[in-house]
This record gives sequence, C-alpha cells and structure tokens, in this order.
Amino acid sequence: MTTAENQLFSSYQRNPLLFDEIYDKDGTIMSIYSELFDLYGEHSIKDYVKLNDKAKASFFNQGITFQVYDKNETKEKIFPFDLFPRIIDPKEWDIIERGAIQRSKALNLFLWDVYHDKKIIKQGIVPMDLIGSSANYLDQMVGIDPPGGIYNHISGTDVIKHNDGQYYVLEDNIRCPSGVSYVICNRTALKRALFGVFNRYKTYSVTNYAENLLDLLETVKPKGVDIPNVVVITPGMFNSAFYEHSYLAKTMGVELVEGRDLFVENDFVYMKTIRGPEKVDVIYRRIDDAFIDPLEFKPDSAIGVPGLFAAYKKGNVTLANAPGTGVADDKAVYTYMPEIIKYYLDEEPILNNVHTYHCSRPDELKYVLEHVHELVIKPVDEAGGYGISIGNKLTKEEIETVKKQVKESPRKYVAQPILSLSVHPTYIDETESFEQRHVDLRTFTVLGKDREFVLKGGLTRVALKKGNLIVNSSQGGGSKDTWVLKE
Repeated sequence: MTTAENQLFSSYQRNPLLFDEIYDKDGTIMSIYSELFDLYGEHSIKDYVKLNDKAKASFFNQGITFQVYDKNETKEKIFPFDLFPRIIDPKEWDIIERGAIQRSKALNLFLWDVYHDKKIIKQGIVPMDLIGSSANYLDQMVGIDPPGGIYNHISGTDVIKHNDGQYYVLEDNIRCPSGVSYVICNRTALKRALFGVFNRYKTYSVTNYAENLLDLLETVKPKGVDIPNVVVITPGMFNSAFYEHSYLAKTMGVELVEGRDLFVENDFVYMKTIRGPEKVDVIYRRIDDAFIDPLEFKPDSAIGVPGLFAAYKKGNVTLANAPGTGVADDKAVYTYMPEIIKYYLDEEPILNNVHTYHCSRPDELKYVLEHVHELVIKPVDEAGGYGISIGNKLTKEEIETVKKQVKESPRKYVAQPILSLSVHPTYIDETESFEQRHVDLRTFTVLGKDREFVLKGGLTRVALKKGNLIVNSSQGGGSKDTWVLKE
C-alpha cells in the first residue's frame, strides 16, 4: 500500500533532513513497519478519530493523569497518548538494554565508592569539588552499607536516536524515575483500541514489570528477614505522579502508604493497620530525600517518617532508591560517565554520552557563553524538562539572561549541542493528521542483589508541539506504546 493509497498517511510530510524512524533515506517504509503501516492504513481518518477518542476514554476511566505546575496554577491533565506505536528491532534493543544495565551497575559502584573509600576521587578521575558541591550529596550516607549493596534499585536512562542512526544517552535518572505506569497503560489502551495489530507482531510484554520489581526488591531485604513486607510510600494524592504510585502498589500487591501511616519504634519501622502494627522491611519511596525524615533532614516535613533514617542506618529497613543517589544523576557527573564505566567495570561505554560542556570548567564556560545560540542549557539538578533553555529558540534578550544566570552559578549548568532527535509519525488532534514529531526513550532498569531486569519496551515520549525538542509531559509532551520485537 503506498502513502497515497493510505488515507491516514496521505498528508504526511516527511522532512528528509530529519531521521524518520519509519522511512529509510529513499522514503521507503522500513520493513519492520510495513505491515503496521498497511494495517493502520485500512482505517479512514474518521474511524481513527473514533479509535483515538476510545483510547482517551480508556485513560480517563483509569484515572491516568499527571499534574503540570506553572507560576499561576496547577493543572491536572489526562496523559496524552498516540495510538501509532514505536517499534524497536531485537538487535537495536540488545544494545539499549546492555547499555542501560552497564550504566546502572557503574553508577551503583560509583555511589558505593563516593560514600565509602572515594578511590575515584583520590585518583583524580572525578574531582571532589564536583561531588562536595552537589545539592544531592548527603553527608549522612557516608559509611552506610545499604542492604544488598544496592543504591539505585530503579534507574531511568533517557536515550535518543540521532541523525546518524545511533543511540545516545541524554541523561541518567536514579532518584525517583517516573513514567513506568504509563508504559503499561499505553499497551493496555492500544490493545483495547486496536487489538488486531498484535496478531501480526511478536512483541515482548510490558505487564511483567511490577512482579519483577517486587521480586528484585525482595532480594535486598534487611538481614534476618525471611519474607519481607514491602510498601510504596507516596507524598499523597496531590503529587504529580500519584497515579503511578498507586498503580505500582496495586500491581505489586503491596500497601500504598503516606508518612502518617508509618512510625518507628526501637529503630524498626511499623505500619499502622486495623489489626495493629505491622513491621515494614522494604520501602519503595517516591518522596525526595529532604522530606523522608524530619528528624534527620527537613525539620518541617509533614510527609516523612520521624526516625526512618535511624532505622535505615541500623540496617533494619531498605529504602529504594537509597538516600543520596541524586549525587550520581547530577548532570555534571554525567559528563564523567565514560570514565566512571571504564574505572569500575573496565569496559568501554555501550551507549555513548551526548557531548556535554560543564560550565564549572573555565574553558568550557567560555565556549558556552560564546555559543548559547546553538546549545541546550540545562540545570544540573532539575527534572521534568524544567529550567531548560534551547539556544536557537531564544531572543537576544533571553540569551543575555541565560548568560547572566550561567556566569553567576556555573556549577549549576551544563550545555549540550542541539541534537536532531529522531522523529516518528504522530497523530495530531488539531490537524486530524499524522505529522513528524521528535521522540526519545526512557528505559527502566531494576537492580537487585546479583540480579537485574530491564523492561523490554520503555517509555517513548513525544514532543507534541511542532519542532519542539522537549518531550516531558510537564512541558506538553505525550507518549507512545513501544514494541520490542522478539527474534
């Protein structure tokens, strides 16, 4: 079926300067997409609109929402979802998966070293001032041995495909990476709307994430515990990712708790129940470090558990992810990832970094200030796409403002070239047609004691605004179902 015969794609305009994942350089449909292209082409635009509305209703009925914060108000929105999936072939996925595991293991070893012997610092590979100046470095974690030796139990590695067809890591997220519930719900919504497409492709399941997460969390139980009691702790229903917190607790078959549901006695953690106190052994936390224990960190925290950190230090409870992991997903530390991988694993990176300038280095600061117009400027400790400045989208006045901010606090900023993320056909409501939109991929890696698991799919995020390179949902992005094909 040609594009002209295919009603859904008849008006699709392909920019040959962009790497379009379903077309080759000659404009021919890639073989792994040809059958899907034909299957979707059997629907008229009118039919597709109905299917799209059905998918939206599925998300609405499941309560799949997120919150967007701006200066004036907080808005709750249904998570935007595109029905046309992204396909990754087995060979490409093998590279992504091995690369994600490699980075997660290296970061875990780095965290152990940073909070213990500091060998990588003493040998001059990573500078101490970089670690000491990180807002996410916790002095309280020095010398603490987390159960099972794991710090970053759950890692979210953000990967992009560039014009050269290669995958690159944009950043590592190992504090409280979110989005995995949307991966599973995307698959559910697509099956409800277009179940027949799965009869033509052999794809890996994504619905096994929760059972694997629980299984690996149980491997890092405290010493002396046979069958650990696992809970998920949330800041509460007004948190932007509350749907995910509740979803994961439900699918793992464990309790979802708030700080007020737990208490500490004799350095052990207990959950309040109608049957009396129940000991808690593993806490999958979705609360930031500063708020987990008002006795140890932020004293006015109303969402933490007094005494929790003391119980953790004694080894009586596991916190996943461990406090202080944020020092390793600092975007300035990211610039040292090739050296970190080589140092701890004696391997070359499987997935390369995007070239990154750290503004604390005088020569790189000079370059950044002279080339703001062709760079992406990022704060080192922000998430959700907040605080990012894309140079070629800025006015002269905005460029000067960015320069001023960077010069005042160079440690807080990194810069990267404006990369041309790959694009993928995406249905746009306003035009009722498919258009090219930039995408990335967040992979989810879970580390346990001597075990690891990578979700075969991940979250493909889509920048729904034309020409936009920021894919985060908080910045108006959406997502696609991601199919990893079996051999």
